[in-house]
Amino acid sequence: MYLDGVPFTTIARISTGFGGRLRKGKRGRPVGTGSIRARLGGVCTQISLDRGERPLHQRNGEHYVTSVQHMLAGFANFDPPVEKKLAVGPDVPQFAVRWAHRPGTTAQQHAIGDLIVIAFYYLLQVGEYTTKTKRRGQTWTQQCRVKDVTFFRRNDDGDLVIVPASASDDKIQRASAATLQISNQKNGHLGVCVHQEEIVGEYWACHVKALARRILHIRRHTPERNTLLCAYWDDMGRGNVTDSLVRVLLKFVVNYLAYPHRGIPLERIDTHSLRSGGACALAQAGYSDRDIQKMGRWAPNSQAFKEYIQ
Repeated sequence: MYLDGVPFTTIARISTGFGGRLRKGKRGRPVGTGSIRARLGGVCTQISLDRGERPLHQRNGEHYVTSVQHMLAGFANFDPPVEKKLAVGPDVPQFAVRWAHRPGTTAQQHAIGDLIVIAFYYLLQVGEYTTKTKRRGQTWTQQCRVKDVTFFRRNDDGDLVIVPASASDDKIQRASAATLQISNQKNGHLGVCVHQEEIVGEYWACHVKALARRILHIRRHTPERNTLLCAYWDDMGRGNVTDSLVRVLLKFVVNYLAYPHRGIPLERIDTHSLRSGGACALAQAGYSDRDIQKMGRWAPNSQAFKEYIQ
């Protein structure tokens, strides 16, 4: 019923009760305040989309009702300190994809290398381009699928035009740009599109070319456009790239590139380092904070975004 006609005291009791249940978690480990805030945001977004109302917010629509604010502040006071993962530079995806595509490697390795490049430049969360090694029930974040990718090419006038999904392999490989639609994620953002143009003169470490390699590999084995972007086929049949597979290659590359000697320990590097590193690379390339926030789906006043730009 979406809290229709419910008095304020009932809304406060239901929302704080929901937050308290989320806090308990499933394995006796308290869930962090950031995750609770994100899940509340997802619920609010769903209600707003369906009814055009935000019952958990104050009348001005900017802040949660006082009871929810107090609940989140109390949770935050007892959260353990979080050791943030550190960003990696563009040298990591550049080396990873070339290592993954060296002679004699498998389709699985090719997929891992390409996904690392895609994740870095499209600022993806690990759940958006891999499957979980151990699935923990339903999550907000959905993996990217073949149908979420749209390629573009430049016509004779220099304008970008769509490359049809049924286009030949050659036309897809020569695409000048690509848009990736993020269907859903844990912060409640729905249907966000991230558009990126190719890195001219680069093949292996170009995110548009990496997307093209993924799409072409998948469609050689299935016409199903709901297929996950992390799917691959080898002699054993179909498989999916998991977060642990990406983590293994990422840590190997970081160690090979002597990141620990630069003062960045291996334990501070994880899959989130790709998203953080991509944001830093965009900032160094001259992109504005607003543009990076839109690409990474961060809120305008996101504290996480401020921590990413190192």
